[in-house]
Amino acid sequence: MATAAQRLRRNQTIAIAFVLFPVTLLVIQFFTDDLGANPVERITHVTGEWTLRFLLIALAVTPLRRLFRWRWAAPLRRTFGLAAFGYGSLHYTTYLWLEHFFDWELIVEDVLERRYVTAGFAALLCMAPLAATSTRAMARRLGKRWKTLHRLAYAAGVLGVVHFIWLVKADLLEPLVYAGVLSALLGARIWLRVTRPPAPIV
Repeated sequence: MATAAQRLRRNQTIAIAFVLFPVTLLVIQFFTDDLGANPVERITHVTGEWTLRFLLIALAVTPLRRLFRWRWAAPLRRTFGLAAFGYGSLHYTTYLWLEHFFDWELIVEDVLERRYVTAGFAALLCMAPLAATSTRAMARRLGKRWKTLHRLAYAAGVLGVVHFIWLVKADLLEPLVYAGVLSALLGARIWLRVTRPPAPIV
């Protein structure tokens, strides 16, 4: 029978393999010239969608853990949160480098004038301090402030959904699905806060 440490390593290995799969597939498609007619658009789309998916998965960990007593799931919140930031960084790097070739004047103008770019940039800014303070040592050092800070994950989720809605403009089905998932997670958070005492930082 596997020990708790062995189960943790197994779960983390599966989670890491899962988060690396989309970017690995992109790399394979790049070297096999299989990114379609517009490779930059394809990379931007894939990294953006997986940013939002991993962020929502990270937000889902705590409600699921508290509802179903899945203590084993707690460390995965950090893994998926860091994956969201990693893919968000790739998404934004693609925008900076492959779309605008680091033309900072054009980039600043874009961020200020195109609302979906502004929302996406703000979402990444929200995730940056979460990634920087994701370790147990930082959680202990910050104490109660750590939980307050990490509520920015919900702000990042809202901004990510808004970014997606403003980007697609017409075909809203997919971003509205993400919006529905995020709304359910926010509702679960409120319900758990009202009905159950808060869980300790893990």
